[in-house]
Amino acid sequence: MPYLFSQCQAIHARSIVPCMDTPSVKSTYEAEVTVPTGMTCLMSAIGQGSKGDDETTTFFYKQPVAIPSYLIAIVVGCLEKRDISDRCAVWAEPSVVDKAHWEFAETEDILASAEEIAGKYIWGRYDMVCLPPSFPFGGMENPCLTFLTPTLIAGDRSLVSVIAHEIAHSWSGNLVTNSSWEHFWLNEGFTMFIERKICGRLVSEDYRQFMAFNGWTNSLIPAVYEQFTPTHQFTKLIQDHTNVDPDVAFSCVPYEKGSALLFYLEQKLGGAEVFEAYLKDYLKTFAHQAIDSWQWKDHLYKYFADQKETLDSINFDIWFNGVGMPPEKPNYGQSMVEACEVLLKKWLDADENTVGDITSEDYYSMQPLQQIELLSQLWQHNPPIEHYKLDALNKLYKLNESQNSELLLNWLRLCIKSKWEACIPKALDFVNSQGRLKFCRPIYRDLAQWPIANKKARDVYLKGRSQMHPITAEMIAKDLHIRHSTHTVCF
Repeated sequence: MPYLFSQCQAIHARSIVPCMDTPSVKSTYEAEVTVPTGMTCLMSAIGQGSKGDDETTTFFYKQPVAIPSYLIAIVVGCLEKRDISDRCAVWAEPSVVDKAHWEFAETEDILASAEEIAGKYIWGRYDMVCLPPSFPFGGMENPCLTFLTPTLIAGDRSLVSVIAHEIAHSWSGNLVTNSSWEHFWLNEGFTMFIERKICGRLVSEDYRQFMAFNGWTNSLIPAVYEQFTPTHQFTKLIQDHTNVDPDVAFSCVPYEKGSALLFYLEQKLGGAEVFEAYLKDYLKTFAHQAIDSWQWKDHLYKYFADQKETLDSINFDIWFNGVGMPPEKPNYGQSMVEACEVLLKKWLDADENTVGDITSEDYYSMQPLQQIELLSQLWQHNPPIEHYKLDALNKLYKLNESQNSELLLNWLRLCIKSKWEACIPKALDFVNSQGRLKFCRPIYRDLAQWPIANKKARDVYLKGRSQMHPITAEMIAKDLHIRHSTHTVCF
């Protein structure tokens, strides 16, 4: 069956409609879309009904809240709907919709928790559509209609923090927007911070602390030291995008470095309760606007006028313009870290005679995010983990069989770093089965640096790129140093 979906972020709305394709300009929109009967059209707006005949159906949409062009979105396909609550539903193809409905059943609880933290939800509906595997991102926060990757369907609801992230964007990003992509952290840093606040409400404060710790160790450190270098310009919080495609600069740095700054400020300025009151005031003050980092800082100083001395002690210039890791690390709670460190030590200390003594109980008693942290720490360890330990890990924890795509990513990177040839078929199958940039780019980069796997990776890419999303195809071509027909930038 035919299927269509858009991806306008960061600067692709211009390919769909004539517009001021910048986040600094916001507008409302209305749309009439005619599709073959039997197909459903969804948009980032409120549905106004439909009419049709035996051949075509016309859908009507209206977005009454002004939004930037990158939030214009459209999906057309053979889609079914499952309601979650009066204001939340999930759409997907018939073969996926019931799995998605079960996986995302907690969406209303997440949205209600977000309102406690950030204020009233103004967008009317919060619907989601689970897209085909070629969708290049984990989620896209289109108002009224979040796009989701099917790689979130793990069968155990272990990856629904992405829903919390996209819901948080209803305030940070969609309501208060970065005025340019150079200040992207105002969208994503705040959203990561609110996402973890939501998870802290729904799970525990220890879990929020661990999520933030994991973001620092499992995302920010690899981005600074492996994806880029500690002196790379794209490790700055405020970046210079002169003659730069924002897609090329895209990384977790604005997410994690921005979130770390807010976490650090929360600890410096009086704790969670004090900072949540500030957060609501910030979102209310700049609602429906597009702002830059200087406006954010001015508001911060005005709100915390009685703590000017504390704010003056923070080197915002280095936070904003310094390359590499942040100048300060927040004090993350360690209660959930300890179990990871104990099990990590068992694996590092084991030898060929004792590795068989390790049992599975410690691992399966962990939260999935702790399991991911364990694999990340094994991956970051030098020298690389021995092959007999990788074989033991896989047999004990059944890692190759995992349905958790985040866990599988960390497992495969660990195996590739250790040059364990047995992992190559699984790695190639993983990148060929979905097109999420977060997963495909690091695996392709790792394989490309391994002489025995380089040609195999290039062959899989060349064979499959016609089925990839254009953004995915272009970014991976860059990583593999292959010229791609849609290249828009020089490298």
